[in-house]
Amino acid sequence: MNQKLHILFLCGWYPSRVAPTNGDFIQRHAKAISSKHKVSVLHIISDKNSIKNIEIDFQEINGIATYIAYVKISKNPITKLIRFYNAYKQILRKIEPINNVHLNTLFPFGIFALHLKWFKKIPFIISEHWSGYNKPHSKNISFLKKMISKIITKNAAFVCPVSNSLKESMLNFGLKGNYKAIPNVVNTKLFHPTNKKEKQFTVLHVSGMDDEPKNISGMLNTAKKLEKIIGSFTWKFIGGSSNKFKPLIKKLNFKQATIKFEEHISHQKLVTHMQSAHLFVMFSNYENLPCVILESISCGTPIISTNVGGIYEYFQNDFGYLIEKQNETQLLEKIHYIYKNSEVNSQKMHLYAIKHFSEETVSNEFSKLYCKSHINRRN
Repeated sequence: MNQKLHILFLCGWYPSRVAPTNGDFIQRHAKAISSKHKVSVLHIISDKNSIKNIEIDFQEINGIATYIAYVKISKNPITKLIRFYNAYKQILRKIEPINNVHLNTLFPFGIFALHLKWFKKIPFIISEHWSGYNKPHSKNISFLKKMISKIITKNAAFVCPVSNSLKESMLNFGLKGNYKAIPNVVNTKLFHPTNKKEKQFTVLHVSGMDDEPKNISGMLNTAKKLEKIIGSFTWKFIGGSSNKFKPLIKKLNFKQATIKFEEHISHQKLVTHMQSAHLFVMFSNYENLPCVILESISCGTPIISTNVGGIYEYFQNDFGYLIEKQNETQLLEKIHYIYKNSEVNSQKMHLYAIKHFSEETVSNEFSKLYCKSHINRRN
């Protein structure tokens, strides 16, 4: 079935003026799907700078009708709920009739998806990215949230975690549903290999620089040990501020290595860093399937990553190395090995990315599910 449908992206996370990078991977899913279907985005977020109770902003971004409601902050949860519901209703009135809902992160916006299914007979699928269902973090989810989440997943036409690892975590948590894992998407036309590498050996890490999941301090410790072995090199940290790490950097007292921190940059700028780096490192304590790993694969840049979440599901042996989390000795050994042995089949990595993460591949997978749920709705 090749029918063009109107898909409503119902998003708990999405880039906005409050959080410009929050859910940018969801925005990339929307862009990929818009190549085959009409896509509208509905996102609501609290804004401490809002004067009005509800302010609705509309923009057409990459051909996608994007509606974001900014809601005045309230300490009263009932007031907040009412404002979010009213914002949801106001945006719905502005959107043309829809065929399917694509819910991104099942709670709490899944409540709106249930409303559209029960009262408008519109089916929905779920894309799930949240690492909170992984143990031990799932213990922090309240009983009420768990009960509502069970209802949401049970009523979804399909539940699409970004990895099978996340699927197992959700099932173990008690969220039964019709599962089909679909990974994050990569613009493989933008992220591609080049022969332009930095003159000096360069290691790259990209994240929001939250030390608890990403273990930035562990990478800095390893960088100091690497300096003692090879002398000068560059380690770039892109995506967040260095402020919280300045005391550690001062303590480590780098003499020859260059440690660079750069806050969030555009995809167009990020790709040049990935292409020119000799190595990408992800030393996380927990993950699902980070886009930056997939983008590194698409650029043909070798990767060292901790074996957490669903990363192993899309990691071929000749892409680099998977290591134990928090094992700085392993990290140092593998970096040193790649420093001495830099050969990699970049084109093979890029072709793998096209096959598994390209916009065409991912949009085709979602299209099949939209069409199945659309047909089931009519039947």
